[in-house]
Amino acid sequence: MEKISLKIKMLYDSMGNAEKRIADWIFDNPGKIISLSIVELAEKCCCSEATIVRFSKRLGLNGYQGLKIAIATEGGGSPISTHITANDSPYEIYCKVCNDIYLSLEKTKNSLNAENMENAAKKICNANKIVLFGLGNSSAIAMDASHKFMRAGLNAVAYTDNHMQVIAASHLNEGDVAIGISHSGSSRDIVEALKISKEHNALTIAITNSGKSPILKQSDIVLSTSSEETEYNILALNSRIAQLAIIDSLYFYIVYNHSVNALESIQETEHSLLTKKY
Repeated sequence: MEKISLKIKMLYDSMGNAEKRIADWIFDNPGKIISLSIVELAEKCCCSEATIVRFSKRLGLNGYQGLKIAIATEGGGSPISTHITANDSPYEIYCKVCNDIYLSLEKTKNSLNAENMENAAKKICNANKIVLFGLGNSSAIAMDASHKFMRAGLNAVAYTDNHMQVIAASHLNEGDVAIGISHSGSSRDIVEALKISKEHNALTIAITNSGKSPILKQSDIVLSTSSEETEYNILALNSRIAQLAIIDSLYFYIVYNHSVNALESIQETEHSLLTKKY
């Protein structure tokens, strides 16, 4: 069952100021809401009782009592913040990392455009050649995608060196697909590689975080993730997990819809790899 604290975080950005004060108070005072009446909570959050009811119903609950029950069932004394501190134990950090990943996946699910995703999958299925560009954290995502696409019988190559990216992009043609992966959407080399790909009539796809960024201008199709990165968690899993989930979804579509028998290609690959195992 979905944790109520995580649902509050997921919906936080869409809340009004008064509802955000309620959410902030709940985060800052874990478990204390259980002993409060609706009047007492309204006073502490400087809002009306009606706002608390509206806040509860936004979460899919039947009212304030439902909110208290949900928090009590979850375990009101446990920390629900996803911000890691120096005082956290390894297990507490693990729980917060899991919460961060969950929030990122849920937000990405809401930010992804279904039509864009289907269009991207079909273009990849029918591409003559697929090149994937990734640097730094995104290089592993590009490599994972090329690995999966190759197993499904597609002509896919990942480039994680900025010189090789430019060279590969300059040799693309109409009917090819270039995929640029950049969380920020501001990686100069990835944007440049997509620009060159576009100039050579290849279809360009960006996997990037939602919001305005330079990569959008060079992308025919945009697949948006939704996750936060800060100075301290820029290497965190949440953005990469969201990117990997998109890649996996495209892969499964290819397996079941590729005109060439992708399942047969996968079986042939597995058979060939048997010599590499004891």
